[in-house]
Amino acid sequence: MRNRLMLVSLTALSACGGGGGPQAIGSSAAPAGAVSGGTTTTTHSFANPTDAKTYKAIGGNQVFEYTTDGRLCCGQQAQTYAGNASTARDSGISVAYDPRAAIFTLTVNDPKTGAATATRFQDPASRTDFDGLKEPQWGTTPALGTIPNVRFLQAGDGDPRSPYDRSGTGFVTSGDRDTPPEGESGSSYTSTTFFYQVPGTANRAGTTTKYVTYAGYLRNSISFGTATSNGVQFKQDQWHLERGAFAYGEQTSNNAVPRAGTATYTGGMLATMVMNPTLDGRFGEVKPTFYQWIDGTSRIDVDFARNSVGLSVSGTVLAPQIDRMTTFTGPPATVAAGSTFTASGTAQIDLVNAGGFAGAINSAGFSATTNGAPTAVNIAGSSVNGAFYGPAAEEVGGGFRVVGGTPDQRIDILGTFTGAKP
Repeated sequence: MRNRLMLVSLTALSACGGGGGPQAIGSSAAPAGAVSGGTTTTTHSFANPTDAKTYKAIGGNQVFEYTTDGRLCCGQQAQTYAGNASTARDSGISVAYDPRAAIFTLTVNDPKTGAATATRFQDPASRTDFDGLKEPQWGTTPALGTIPNVRFLQAGDGDPRSPYDRSGTGFVTSGDRDTPPEGESGSSYTSTTFFYQVPGTANRAGTTTKYVTYAGYLRNSISFGTATSNGVQFKQDQWHLERGAFAYGEQTSNNAVPRAGTATYTGGMLATMVMNPTLDGRFGEVKPTFYQWIDGTSRIDVDFARNSVGLSVSGTVLAPQIDRMTTFTGPPATVAAGSTFTASGTAQIDLVNAGGFAGAINSAGFSATTNGAPTAVNIAGSSVNGAFYGPAAEEVGGGFRVVGGTPDQRIDILGTFTGAKP
């Protein structure tokens, strides 16, 4: 997955029916065009790129840090969590693609969360999937591989000459999609996985986007060490786990966005989530927090004359990503895998100030939860941000966030959506 990102762009598109040209990475370029070598261009070639371009993304990221130790007594210790959703004008996420060398570069730099990823997917072996001995790392979950026309890349951070699937120090066992890495004291492991919907291919809703796509990433950075308590030395590991979902593509120039008429767009949706209702002890044991992905579809209704946007998303909650060292009893503090997530919101088009549209989620909930959590999310904060893509707003893409408001619960859902006219 690591370096595979870059090659995937070339071969994956053609392999998936995206045409005979190289594969695009997608982006959220500024309304005036994408930035290429310091020059602004308005050329729309997202599904079959010919020029190296860097695209700003609309979406969000989460960072969860904690420690575990070999005493198997103490669950997740020293927890810190942060999430942040970007707008069309303010994003710390970018994707660069060079079709000449089939190289992707994913950059995430968000001081609000501490997310810091700069991974160049250069080695052809960075491409990966779920049907071989080398599979995407822990946290991807096989269910992500069932999303139509999604490609996976994986590489270590920093030096592109590091092993194609990870970087780090010392002796480490990399694990697999179901098992996190393990290492000797003094060793470390870092790996970034990037996956994206191939532009020009059908999404979960059955529509095809040529000018925008959505993507997700995860970065696992683990340090393996030792600690001492009451004169007893034991193994202690530090976990830095990043997750993100975002949309990017060839954004429509402001003067090309319609001023009248209506349109309906349908497409895919991807979200990353933490939901833990037990932190105040209300539901018994205070349990650890785990990430979950949500995969689904979106519908966006736009009234250009009224400058109004309506968003509705629906998806299936995937199994939690549980590390091997965290201890707890009973079911985890997560949403039951297979549950349906639904949310809806509204936004206003403001091309000058927002670079697209901005608004909020009005309702969100699940068909089932665990640990006694309510199925409806008591929203404390939310956002919807997006933009139009293509020469004349043929497509749409963006991100949303839902922060739960029930006291002492950790609920944060960060997602992305894309849409094309049926």
